[in-house]
Amino acid sequence: MKGLILSGGKGTRLRPLTYTSAKQLVPIANKPILFYGIEALANANIRNIGIVVGDTQAEIRAAVGDGSRWGVSIHYIEQESPSGLAHAVKISEPFIGKEPFVMYLGDNLLNKSISHFVQEFDREKPAAQILLARVPDPQMFGVAELQEGKVVRLVEKPTEPIGDLALVGVYMFQPDIFESVKRIQPSSRNELEITDAIQDLIDRGLDVHPQIVNGWWKDTGKPEDILEANQLILETLEHRIEGVVDQDSRIEGNVIIESGANVERSTIRGPAIIGSGTRLVNAYVGPFTSIMNDVEILNAEIEHSIVLEGTHLNDLDNRVINSLIGKNVRIYREPAKPSAYRFMLGDNSEVGIRW
Repeated sequence: MKGLILSGGKGTRLRPLTYTSAKQLVPIANKPILFYGIEALANANIRNIGIVVGDTQAEIRAAVGDGSRWGVSIHYIEQESPSGLAHAVKISEPFIGKEPFVMYLGDNLLNKSISHFVQEFDREKPAAQILLARVPDPQMFGVAELQEGKVVRLVEKPTEPIGDLALVGVYMFQPDIFESVKRIQPSSRNELEITDAIQDLIDRGLDVHPQIVNGWWKDTGKPEDILEANQLILETLEHRIEGVVDQDSRIEGNVIIESGANVERSTIRGPAIIGSGTRLVNAYVGPFTSIMNDVEILNAEIEHSIVLEGTHLNDLDNRVINSLIGKNVRIYREPAKPSAYRFMLGDNSEVGIRW
């Protein structure tokens, strides 16, 4: 069985961050989102993985490499434009061949292993197996309608409610899907929709098995989703201190401080993670915060946020909260202070705050 990870989208809902970085490489608990998908497939004993890439392929290739660090082999599949999930399947046929495969969306996170779903798919061998989760806003997702435990209809982002079971970003297919992606027509969004392709399998009388996912699942397409996913992952980490923490600092709860980090006269309340080369001086890092490598936080407070490499936060009177801050950003105090700060900043930004 092969794996297919879709990593070609533009990430428009995460701009300006994704003007300069692939959305699938935004870190969750200091690990790129895409890596979680690779790990999920590797843990399901899938060793041959194709990654569909687009405009950001150079960055993704540099970050992922040949897959050897996960014990897998990576093959890159170039998609000229993001023309829908079914289009990504269509162009991947030469890589997949006649084998069954697992398709994993590169910006999705599940908190549980997919191994037992893969094993059941391999044992039962339906034409497709789809993972479903109950959501409060089904109009934002592809939605499945079930009757007597069977999938009878799928609709992409339905305007009229047909249920609350959204398609999670993990699909399992037999090679029958390639005929279906060739039979369907572009949607009103001018995309080949995977829901239409799966519906074609159903219309042809082929078996499509549903599986309900227990536990959380996140589509990390928006800043608030990334921050929530960061919180959920941080809650699973175990306390580990490898950097230098002086006697005037206080560490509370599950905190990871990587080797090479330096903490002086600061408080860190977990769950939180501090990357290598980062320096905290007279700082407060609150719960659910991920600080990447080579960041400097001086006389400033931050919580429930993600800060990428090389960023500096200096001399801020008010706490930074609920923020996603890109690489090499500078935020510092100038005369005339505001009452609060909230940021979503792209790479190489610079913000001066008056006081």
